[in-house]
Amino acid sequence: MKNTNLRKLVISGLMAAIVFVFTIVIRIPIAITGGYVNIGDAAVLLCSYLIGGVYGALAAGLGSALADLSAGYTIYAPATFIIKFLMVIVANIFYTKTFKEKRPVAMVLAGIFAEFIMVFGYFVFESIFLGLGLSAFAGVYGNVVQGGVCFIIATALGTVLVKQVKPRLLESY
Repeated sequence: MKNTNLRKLVISGLMAAIVFVFTIVIRIPIAITGGYVNIGDAAVLLCSYLIGGVYGALAAGLGSALADLSAGYTIYAPATFIIKFLMVIVANIFYTKTFKEKRPVAMVLAGIFAEFIMVFGYFVFESIFLGLGLSAFAGVYGNVVQGGVCFIIATALGTVLVKQVKPRLLESY
């Protein structure tokens, strides 16, 4: 008997840990905003390609929010959770519903839309909720660079992992 939900939960926990590590290990501080650039979004996108749905979104949101909490960016943790959750949901929709016969094209579109959500989401959070107004544009450049680098990493890793790892993630032993 397969217990797919338990297996998805365990894989989601593993992916949350991977997102956390990707986010924490390589951090490049940005003086102008007080934030940092990281490669965590690469793992966030992999959550979309490998798990998808609510399980992948929760893994991405929790791993990223825990990274913010452990790095001292507590005020960002709720926004990070929501933004990363939405990134996975939207990326997974694009990845699974568009260009079914051309997965690399679908992966590229999914990554672009997901990273747009990240850039726009943090801009909205900083401008409205942190009260920075238009000065929140200062953080857009760092987020675009982070999104671009993570998009490239996730696309490279994703094309391999989706073929090699995904088919075995939920199979019964």
